[in-house]
Amino acid sequence: MRKNLVIISLVLTVVFMASTATMAGFFDWLTGDEKEDIKKDDKIVIGLSMDNLRLERWQHDRDIFVKKAKELGAEVLVQSANGDDQLQLSEAENLITQGIDILVVVPHNGKVMGSVVEEAHNNGVKVLSYDRLLMDSNVDYYISFDNVKVGELQAQYLVDKKPRGNYFLMGGSPTDNNAKLFRQGQMNVLKSYIDRGAIEVVGDQWAKDWLPQEGMKIIENALTANKNNIDVVVASNDSTAGGAIEALAAQGLAGEVLISGQDADLAACQRVVKGTQTMTIYKPVSKLASEAAMAAVKMAKGEEIETDGKTTNNGKIAVPSILLTPIQVDKDNMVDTVIKDGFHTMEEVYKDIPKDKWPEK
Repeated sequence: MRKNLVIISLVLTVVFMASTATMAGFFDWLTGDEKEDIKKDDKIVIGLSMDNLRLERWQHDRDIFVKKAKELGAEVLVQSANGDDQLQLSEAENLITQGIDILVVVPHNGKVMGSVVEEAHNNGVKVLSYDRLLMDSNVDYYISFDNVKVGELQAQYLVDKKPRGNYFLMGGSPTDNNAKLFRQGQMNVLKSYIDRGAIEVVGDQWAKDWLPQEGMKIIENALTANKNNIDVVVASNDSTAGGAIEALAAQGLAGEVLISGQDADLAACQRVVKGTQTMTIYKPVSKLASEAAMAAVKMAKGEEIETDGKTTNNGKIAVPSILLTPIQVDKDNMVDTVIKDGFHTMEEVYKDIPKDKWPEK
């Protein structure tokens, strides 16, 4: 559990006074704050190192994780690096020096942050990789969704709607291993269509840090290069899809070009029901964050984590993995998925739709 200098000094005092006082007597003369420090020493302390909190999705993760951990009697120290690799490394190292029991990491760059695992282990701290995999390291556990499946669901939805045409592939952040897994899943579906000439890939770019402005810039350039002749944009998440839709709207193409997404962000769900975004992937963040908090507490207690034998290769080891199932969402099942789970409310999602056109709950 978390150590502090107060506890160390108290222990030394106990040793010094052992010949002249009983332990009961010792505790009698401690101040209230000193007694509370001893009680707190039993509390599990989790360090949560996050890539950034600029995107809505990660704010949800943080809040749910912290709430669940507190329900389990643990304290959470949160740090956010705003996409800065060196800052995230420094923050994670700082969490370790504070005497945390478990380090949970949402890495900006899985390769860079993988180096923190050895330092954590050297200080007796286990590491849980959250949603994005820490690469080339002996990380203890990984929890995420089946990210290859995410890409497959995105691509399959699009080819079911448009089995022929010009496709533009817009990947996520090149520093995020998940972006590569999404693309792997997308190509599992698209390759046969491409090979037989039904689908022509008219462009392929990756959006730095998953930022919407990157998505907008990429699609602006793609529309210019292809004289607006794009039928489908395979966007790997909602924020880049949002930027892409702004570019499409400027050309009068919003709702005409099919476009995927992921995360079921509120703005994306609003676009889906309005018809400017075709679909999104709902990854029940409440389940992911809650499961991660429970796993972190179990790790701190030295308990076994159930993974059903699933592993994910991080370039060094097969990491024991808890992989949850993602859900395909469009305007037809929005109510039965995102809204039913309470992730967003009907009023939030349909606020721009006339109330007489809202679906029944």
